[in-house]
Amino acid sequence: MLMAMRDWLTKEFGWKIFSLSLAVVIWLTIHKIREEPETPATPGVENTYGNLTVLVVSSAGDVRDFRVAPDAVAVTVGGPANVMAVLQAKQIRATVDLTGLESGHDLRRRVDVSAPPGVTLINVEPPEVDVVIPPQQKK
Repeated sequence: MLMAMRDWLTKEFGWKIFSLSLAVVIWLTIHKIREEPETPATPGVENTYGNLTVLVVSSAGDVRDFRVAPDAVAVTVGGPANVMAVLQAKQIRATVDLTGLESGHDLRRRVDVSAPPGVTLINVEPPEVDVVIPPQQKK
């Protein structure tokens, strides 16, 4: 019995030490990842750019004169101070995608905003615009 217990402990001892070491490394790695603080949800500096023109995106074959109301929005963005210090309003694009849109009344579409890397969109006011679609002329 004593011999069987000793064999159980000493047989393939190197593999047992390796397995124990690997388990400790995995546990420490997971423990460290779980303890890392999350990145703050709010960026360092916020700026609001008012009166940004809303650009209308439609298919190339659609020659109708789409309009949106209002035709300008206010966009609030945030980011690190060094990025926000050099950010200009022309680097922020507000668009409304109307590809595949047919005639209709009382249409509202969401305003999509694209900003440079490192800049986070915080708010768009108004978030939606009314789409004015002139009737399609028959050929």
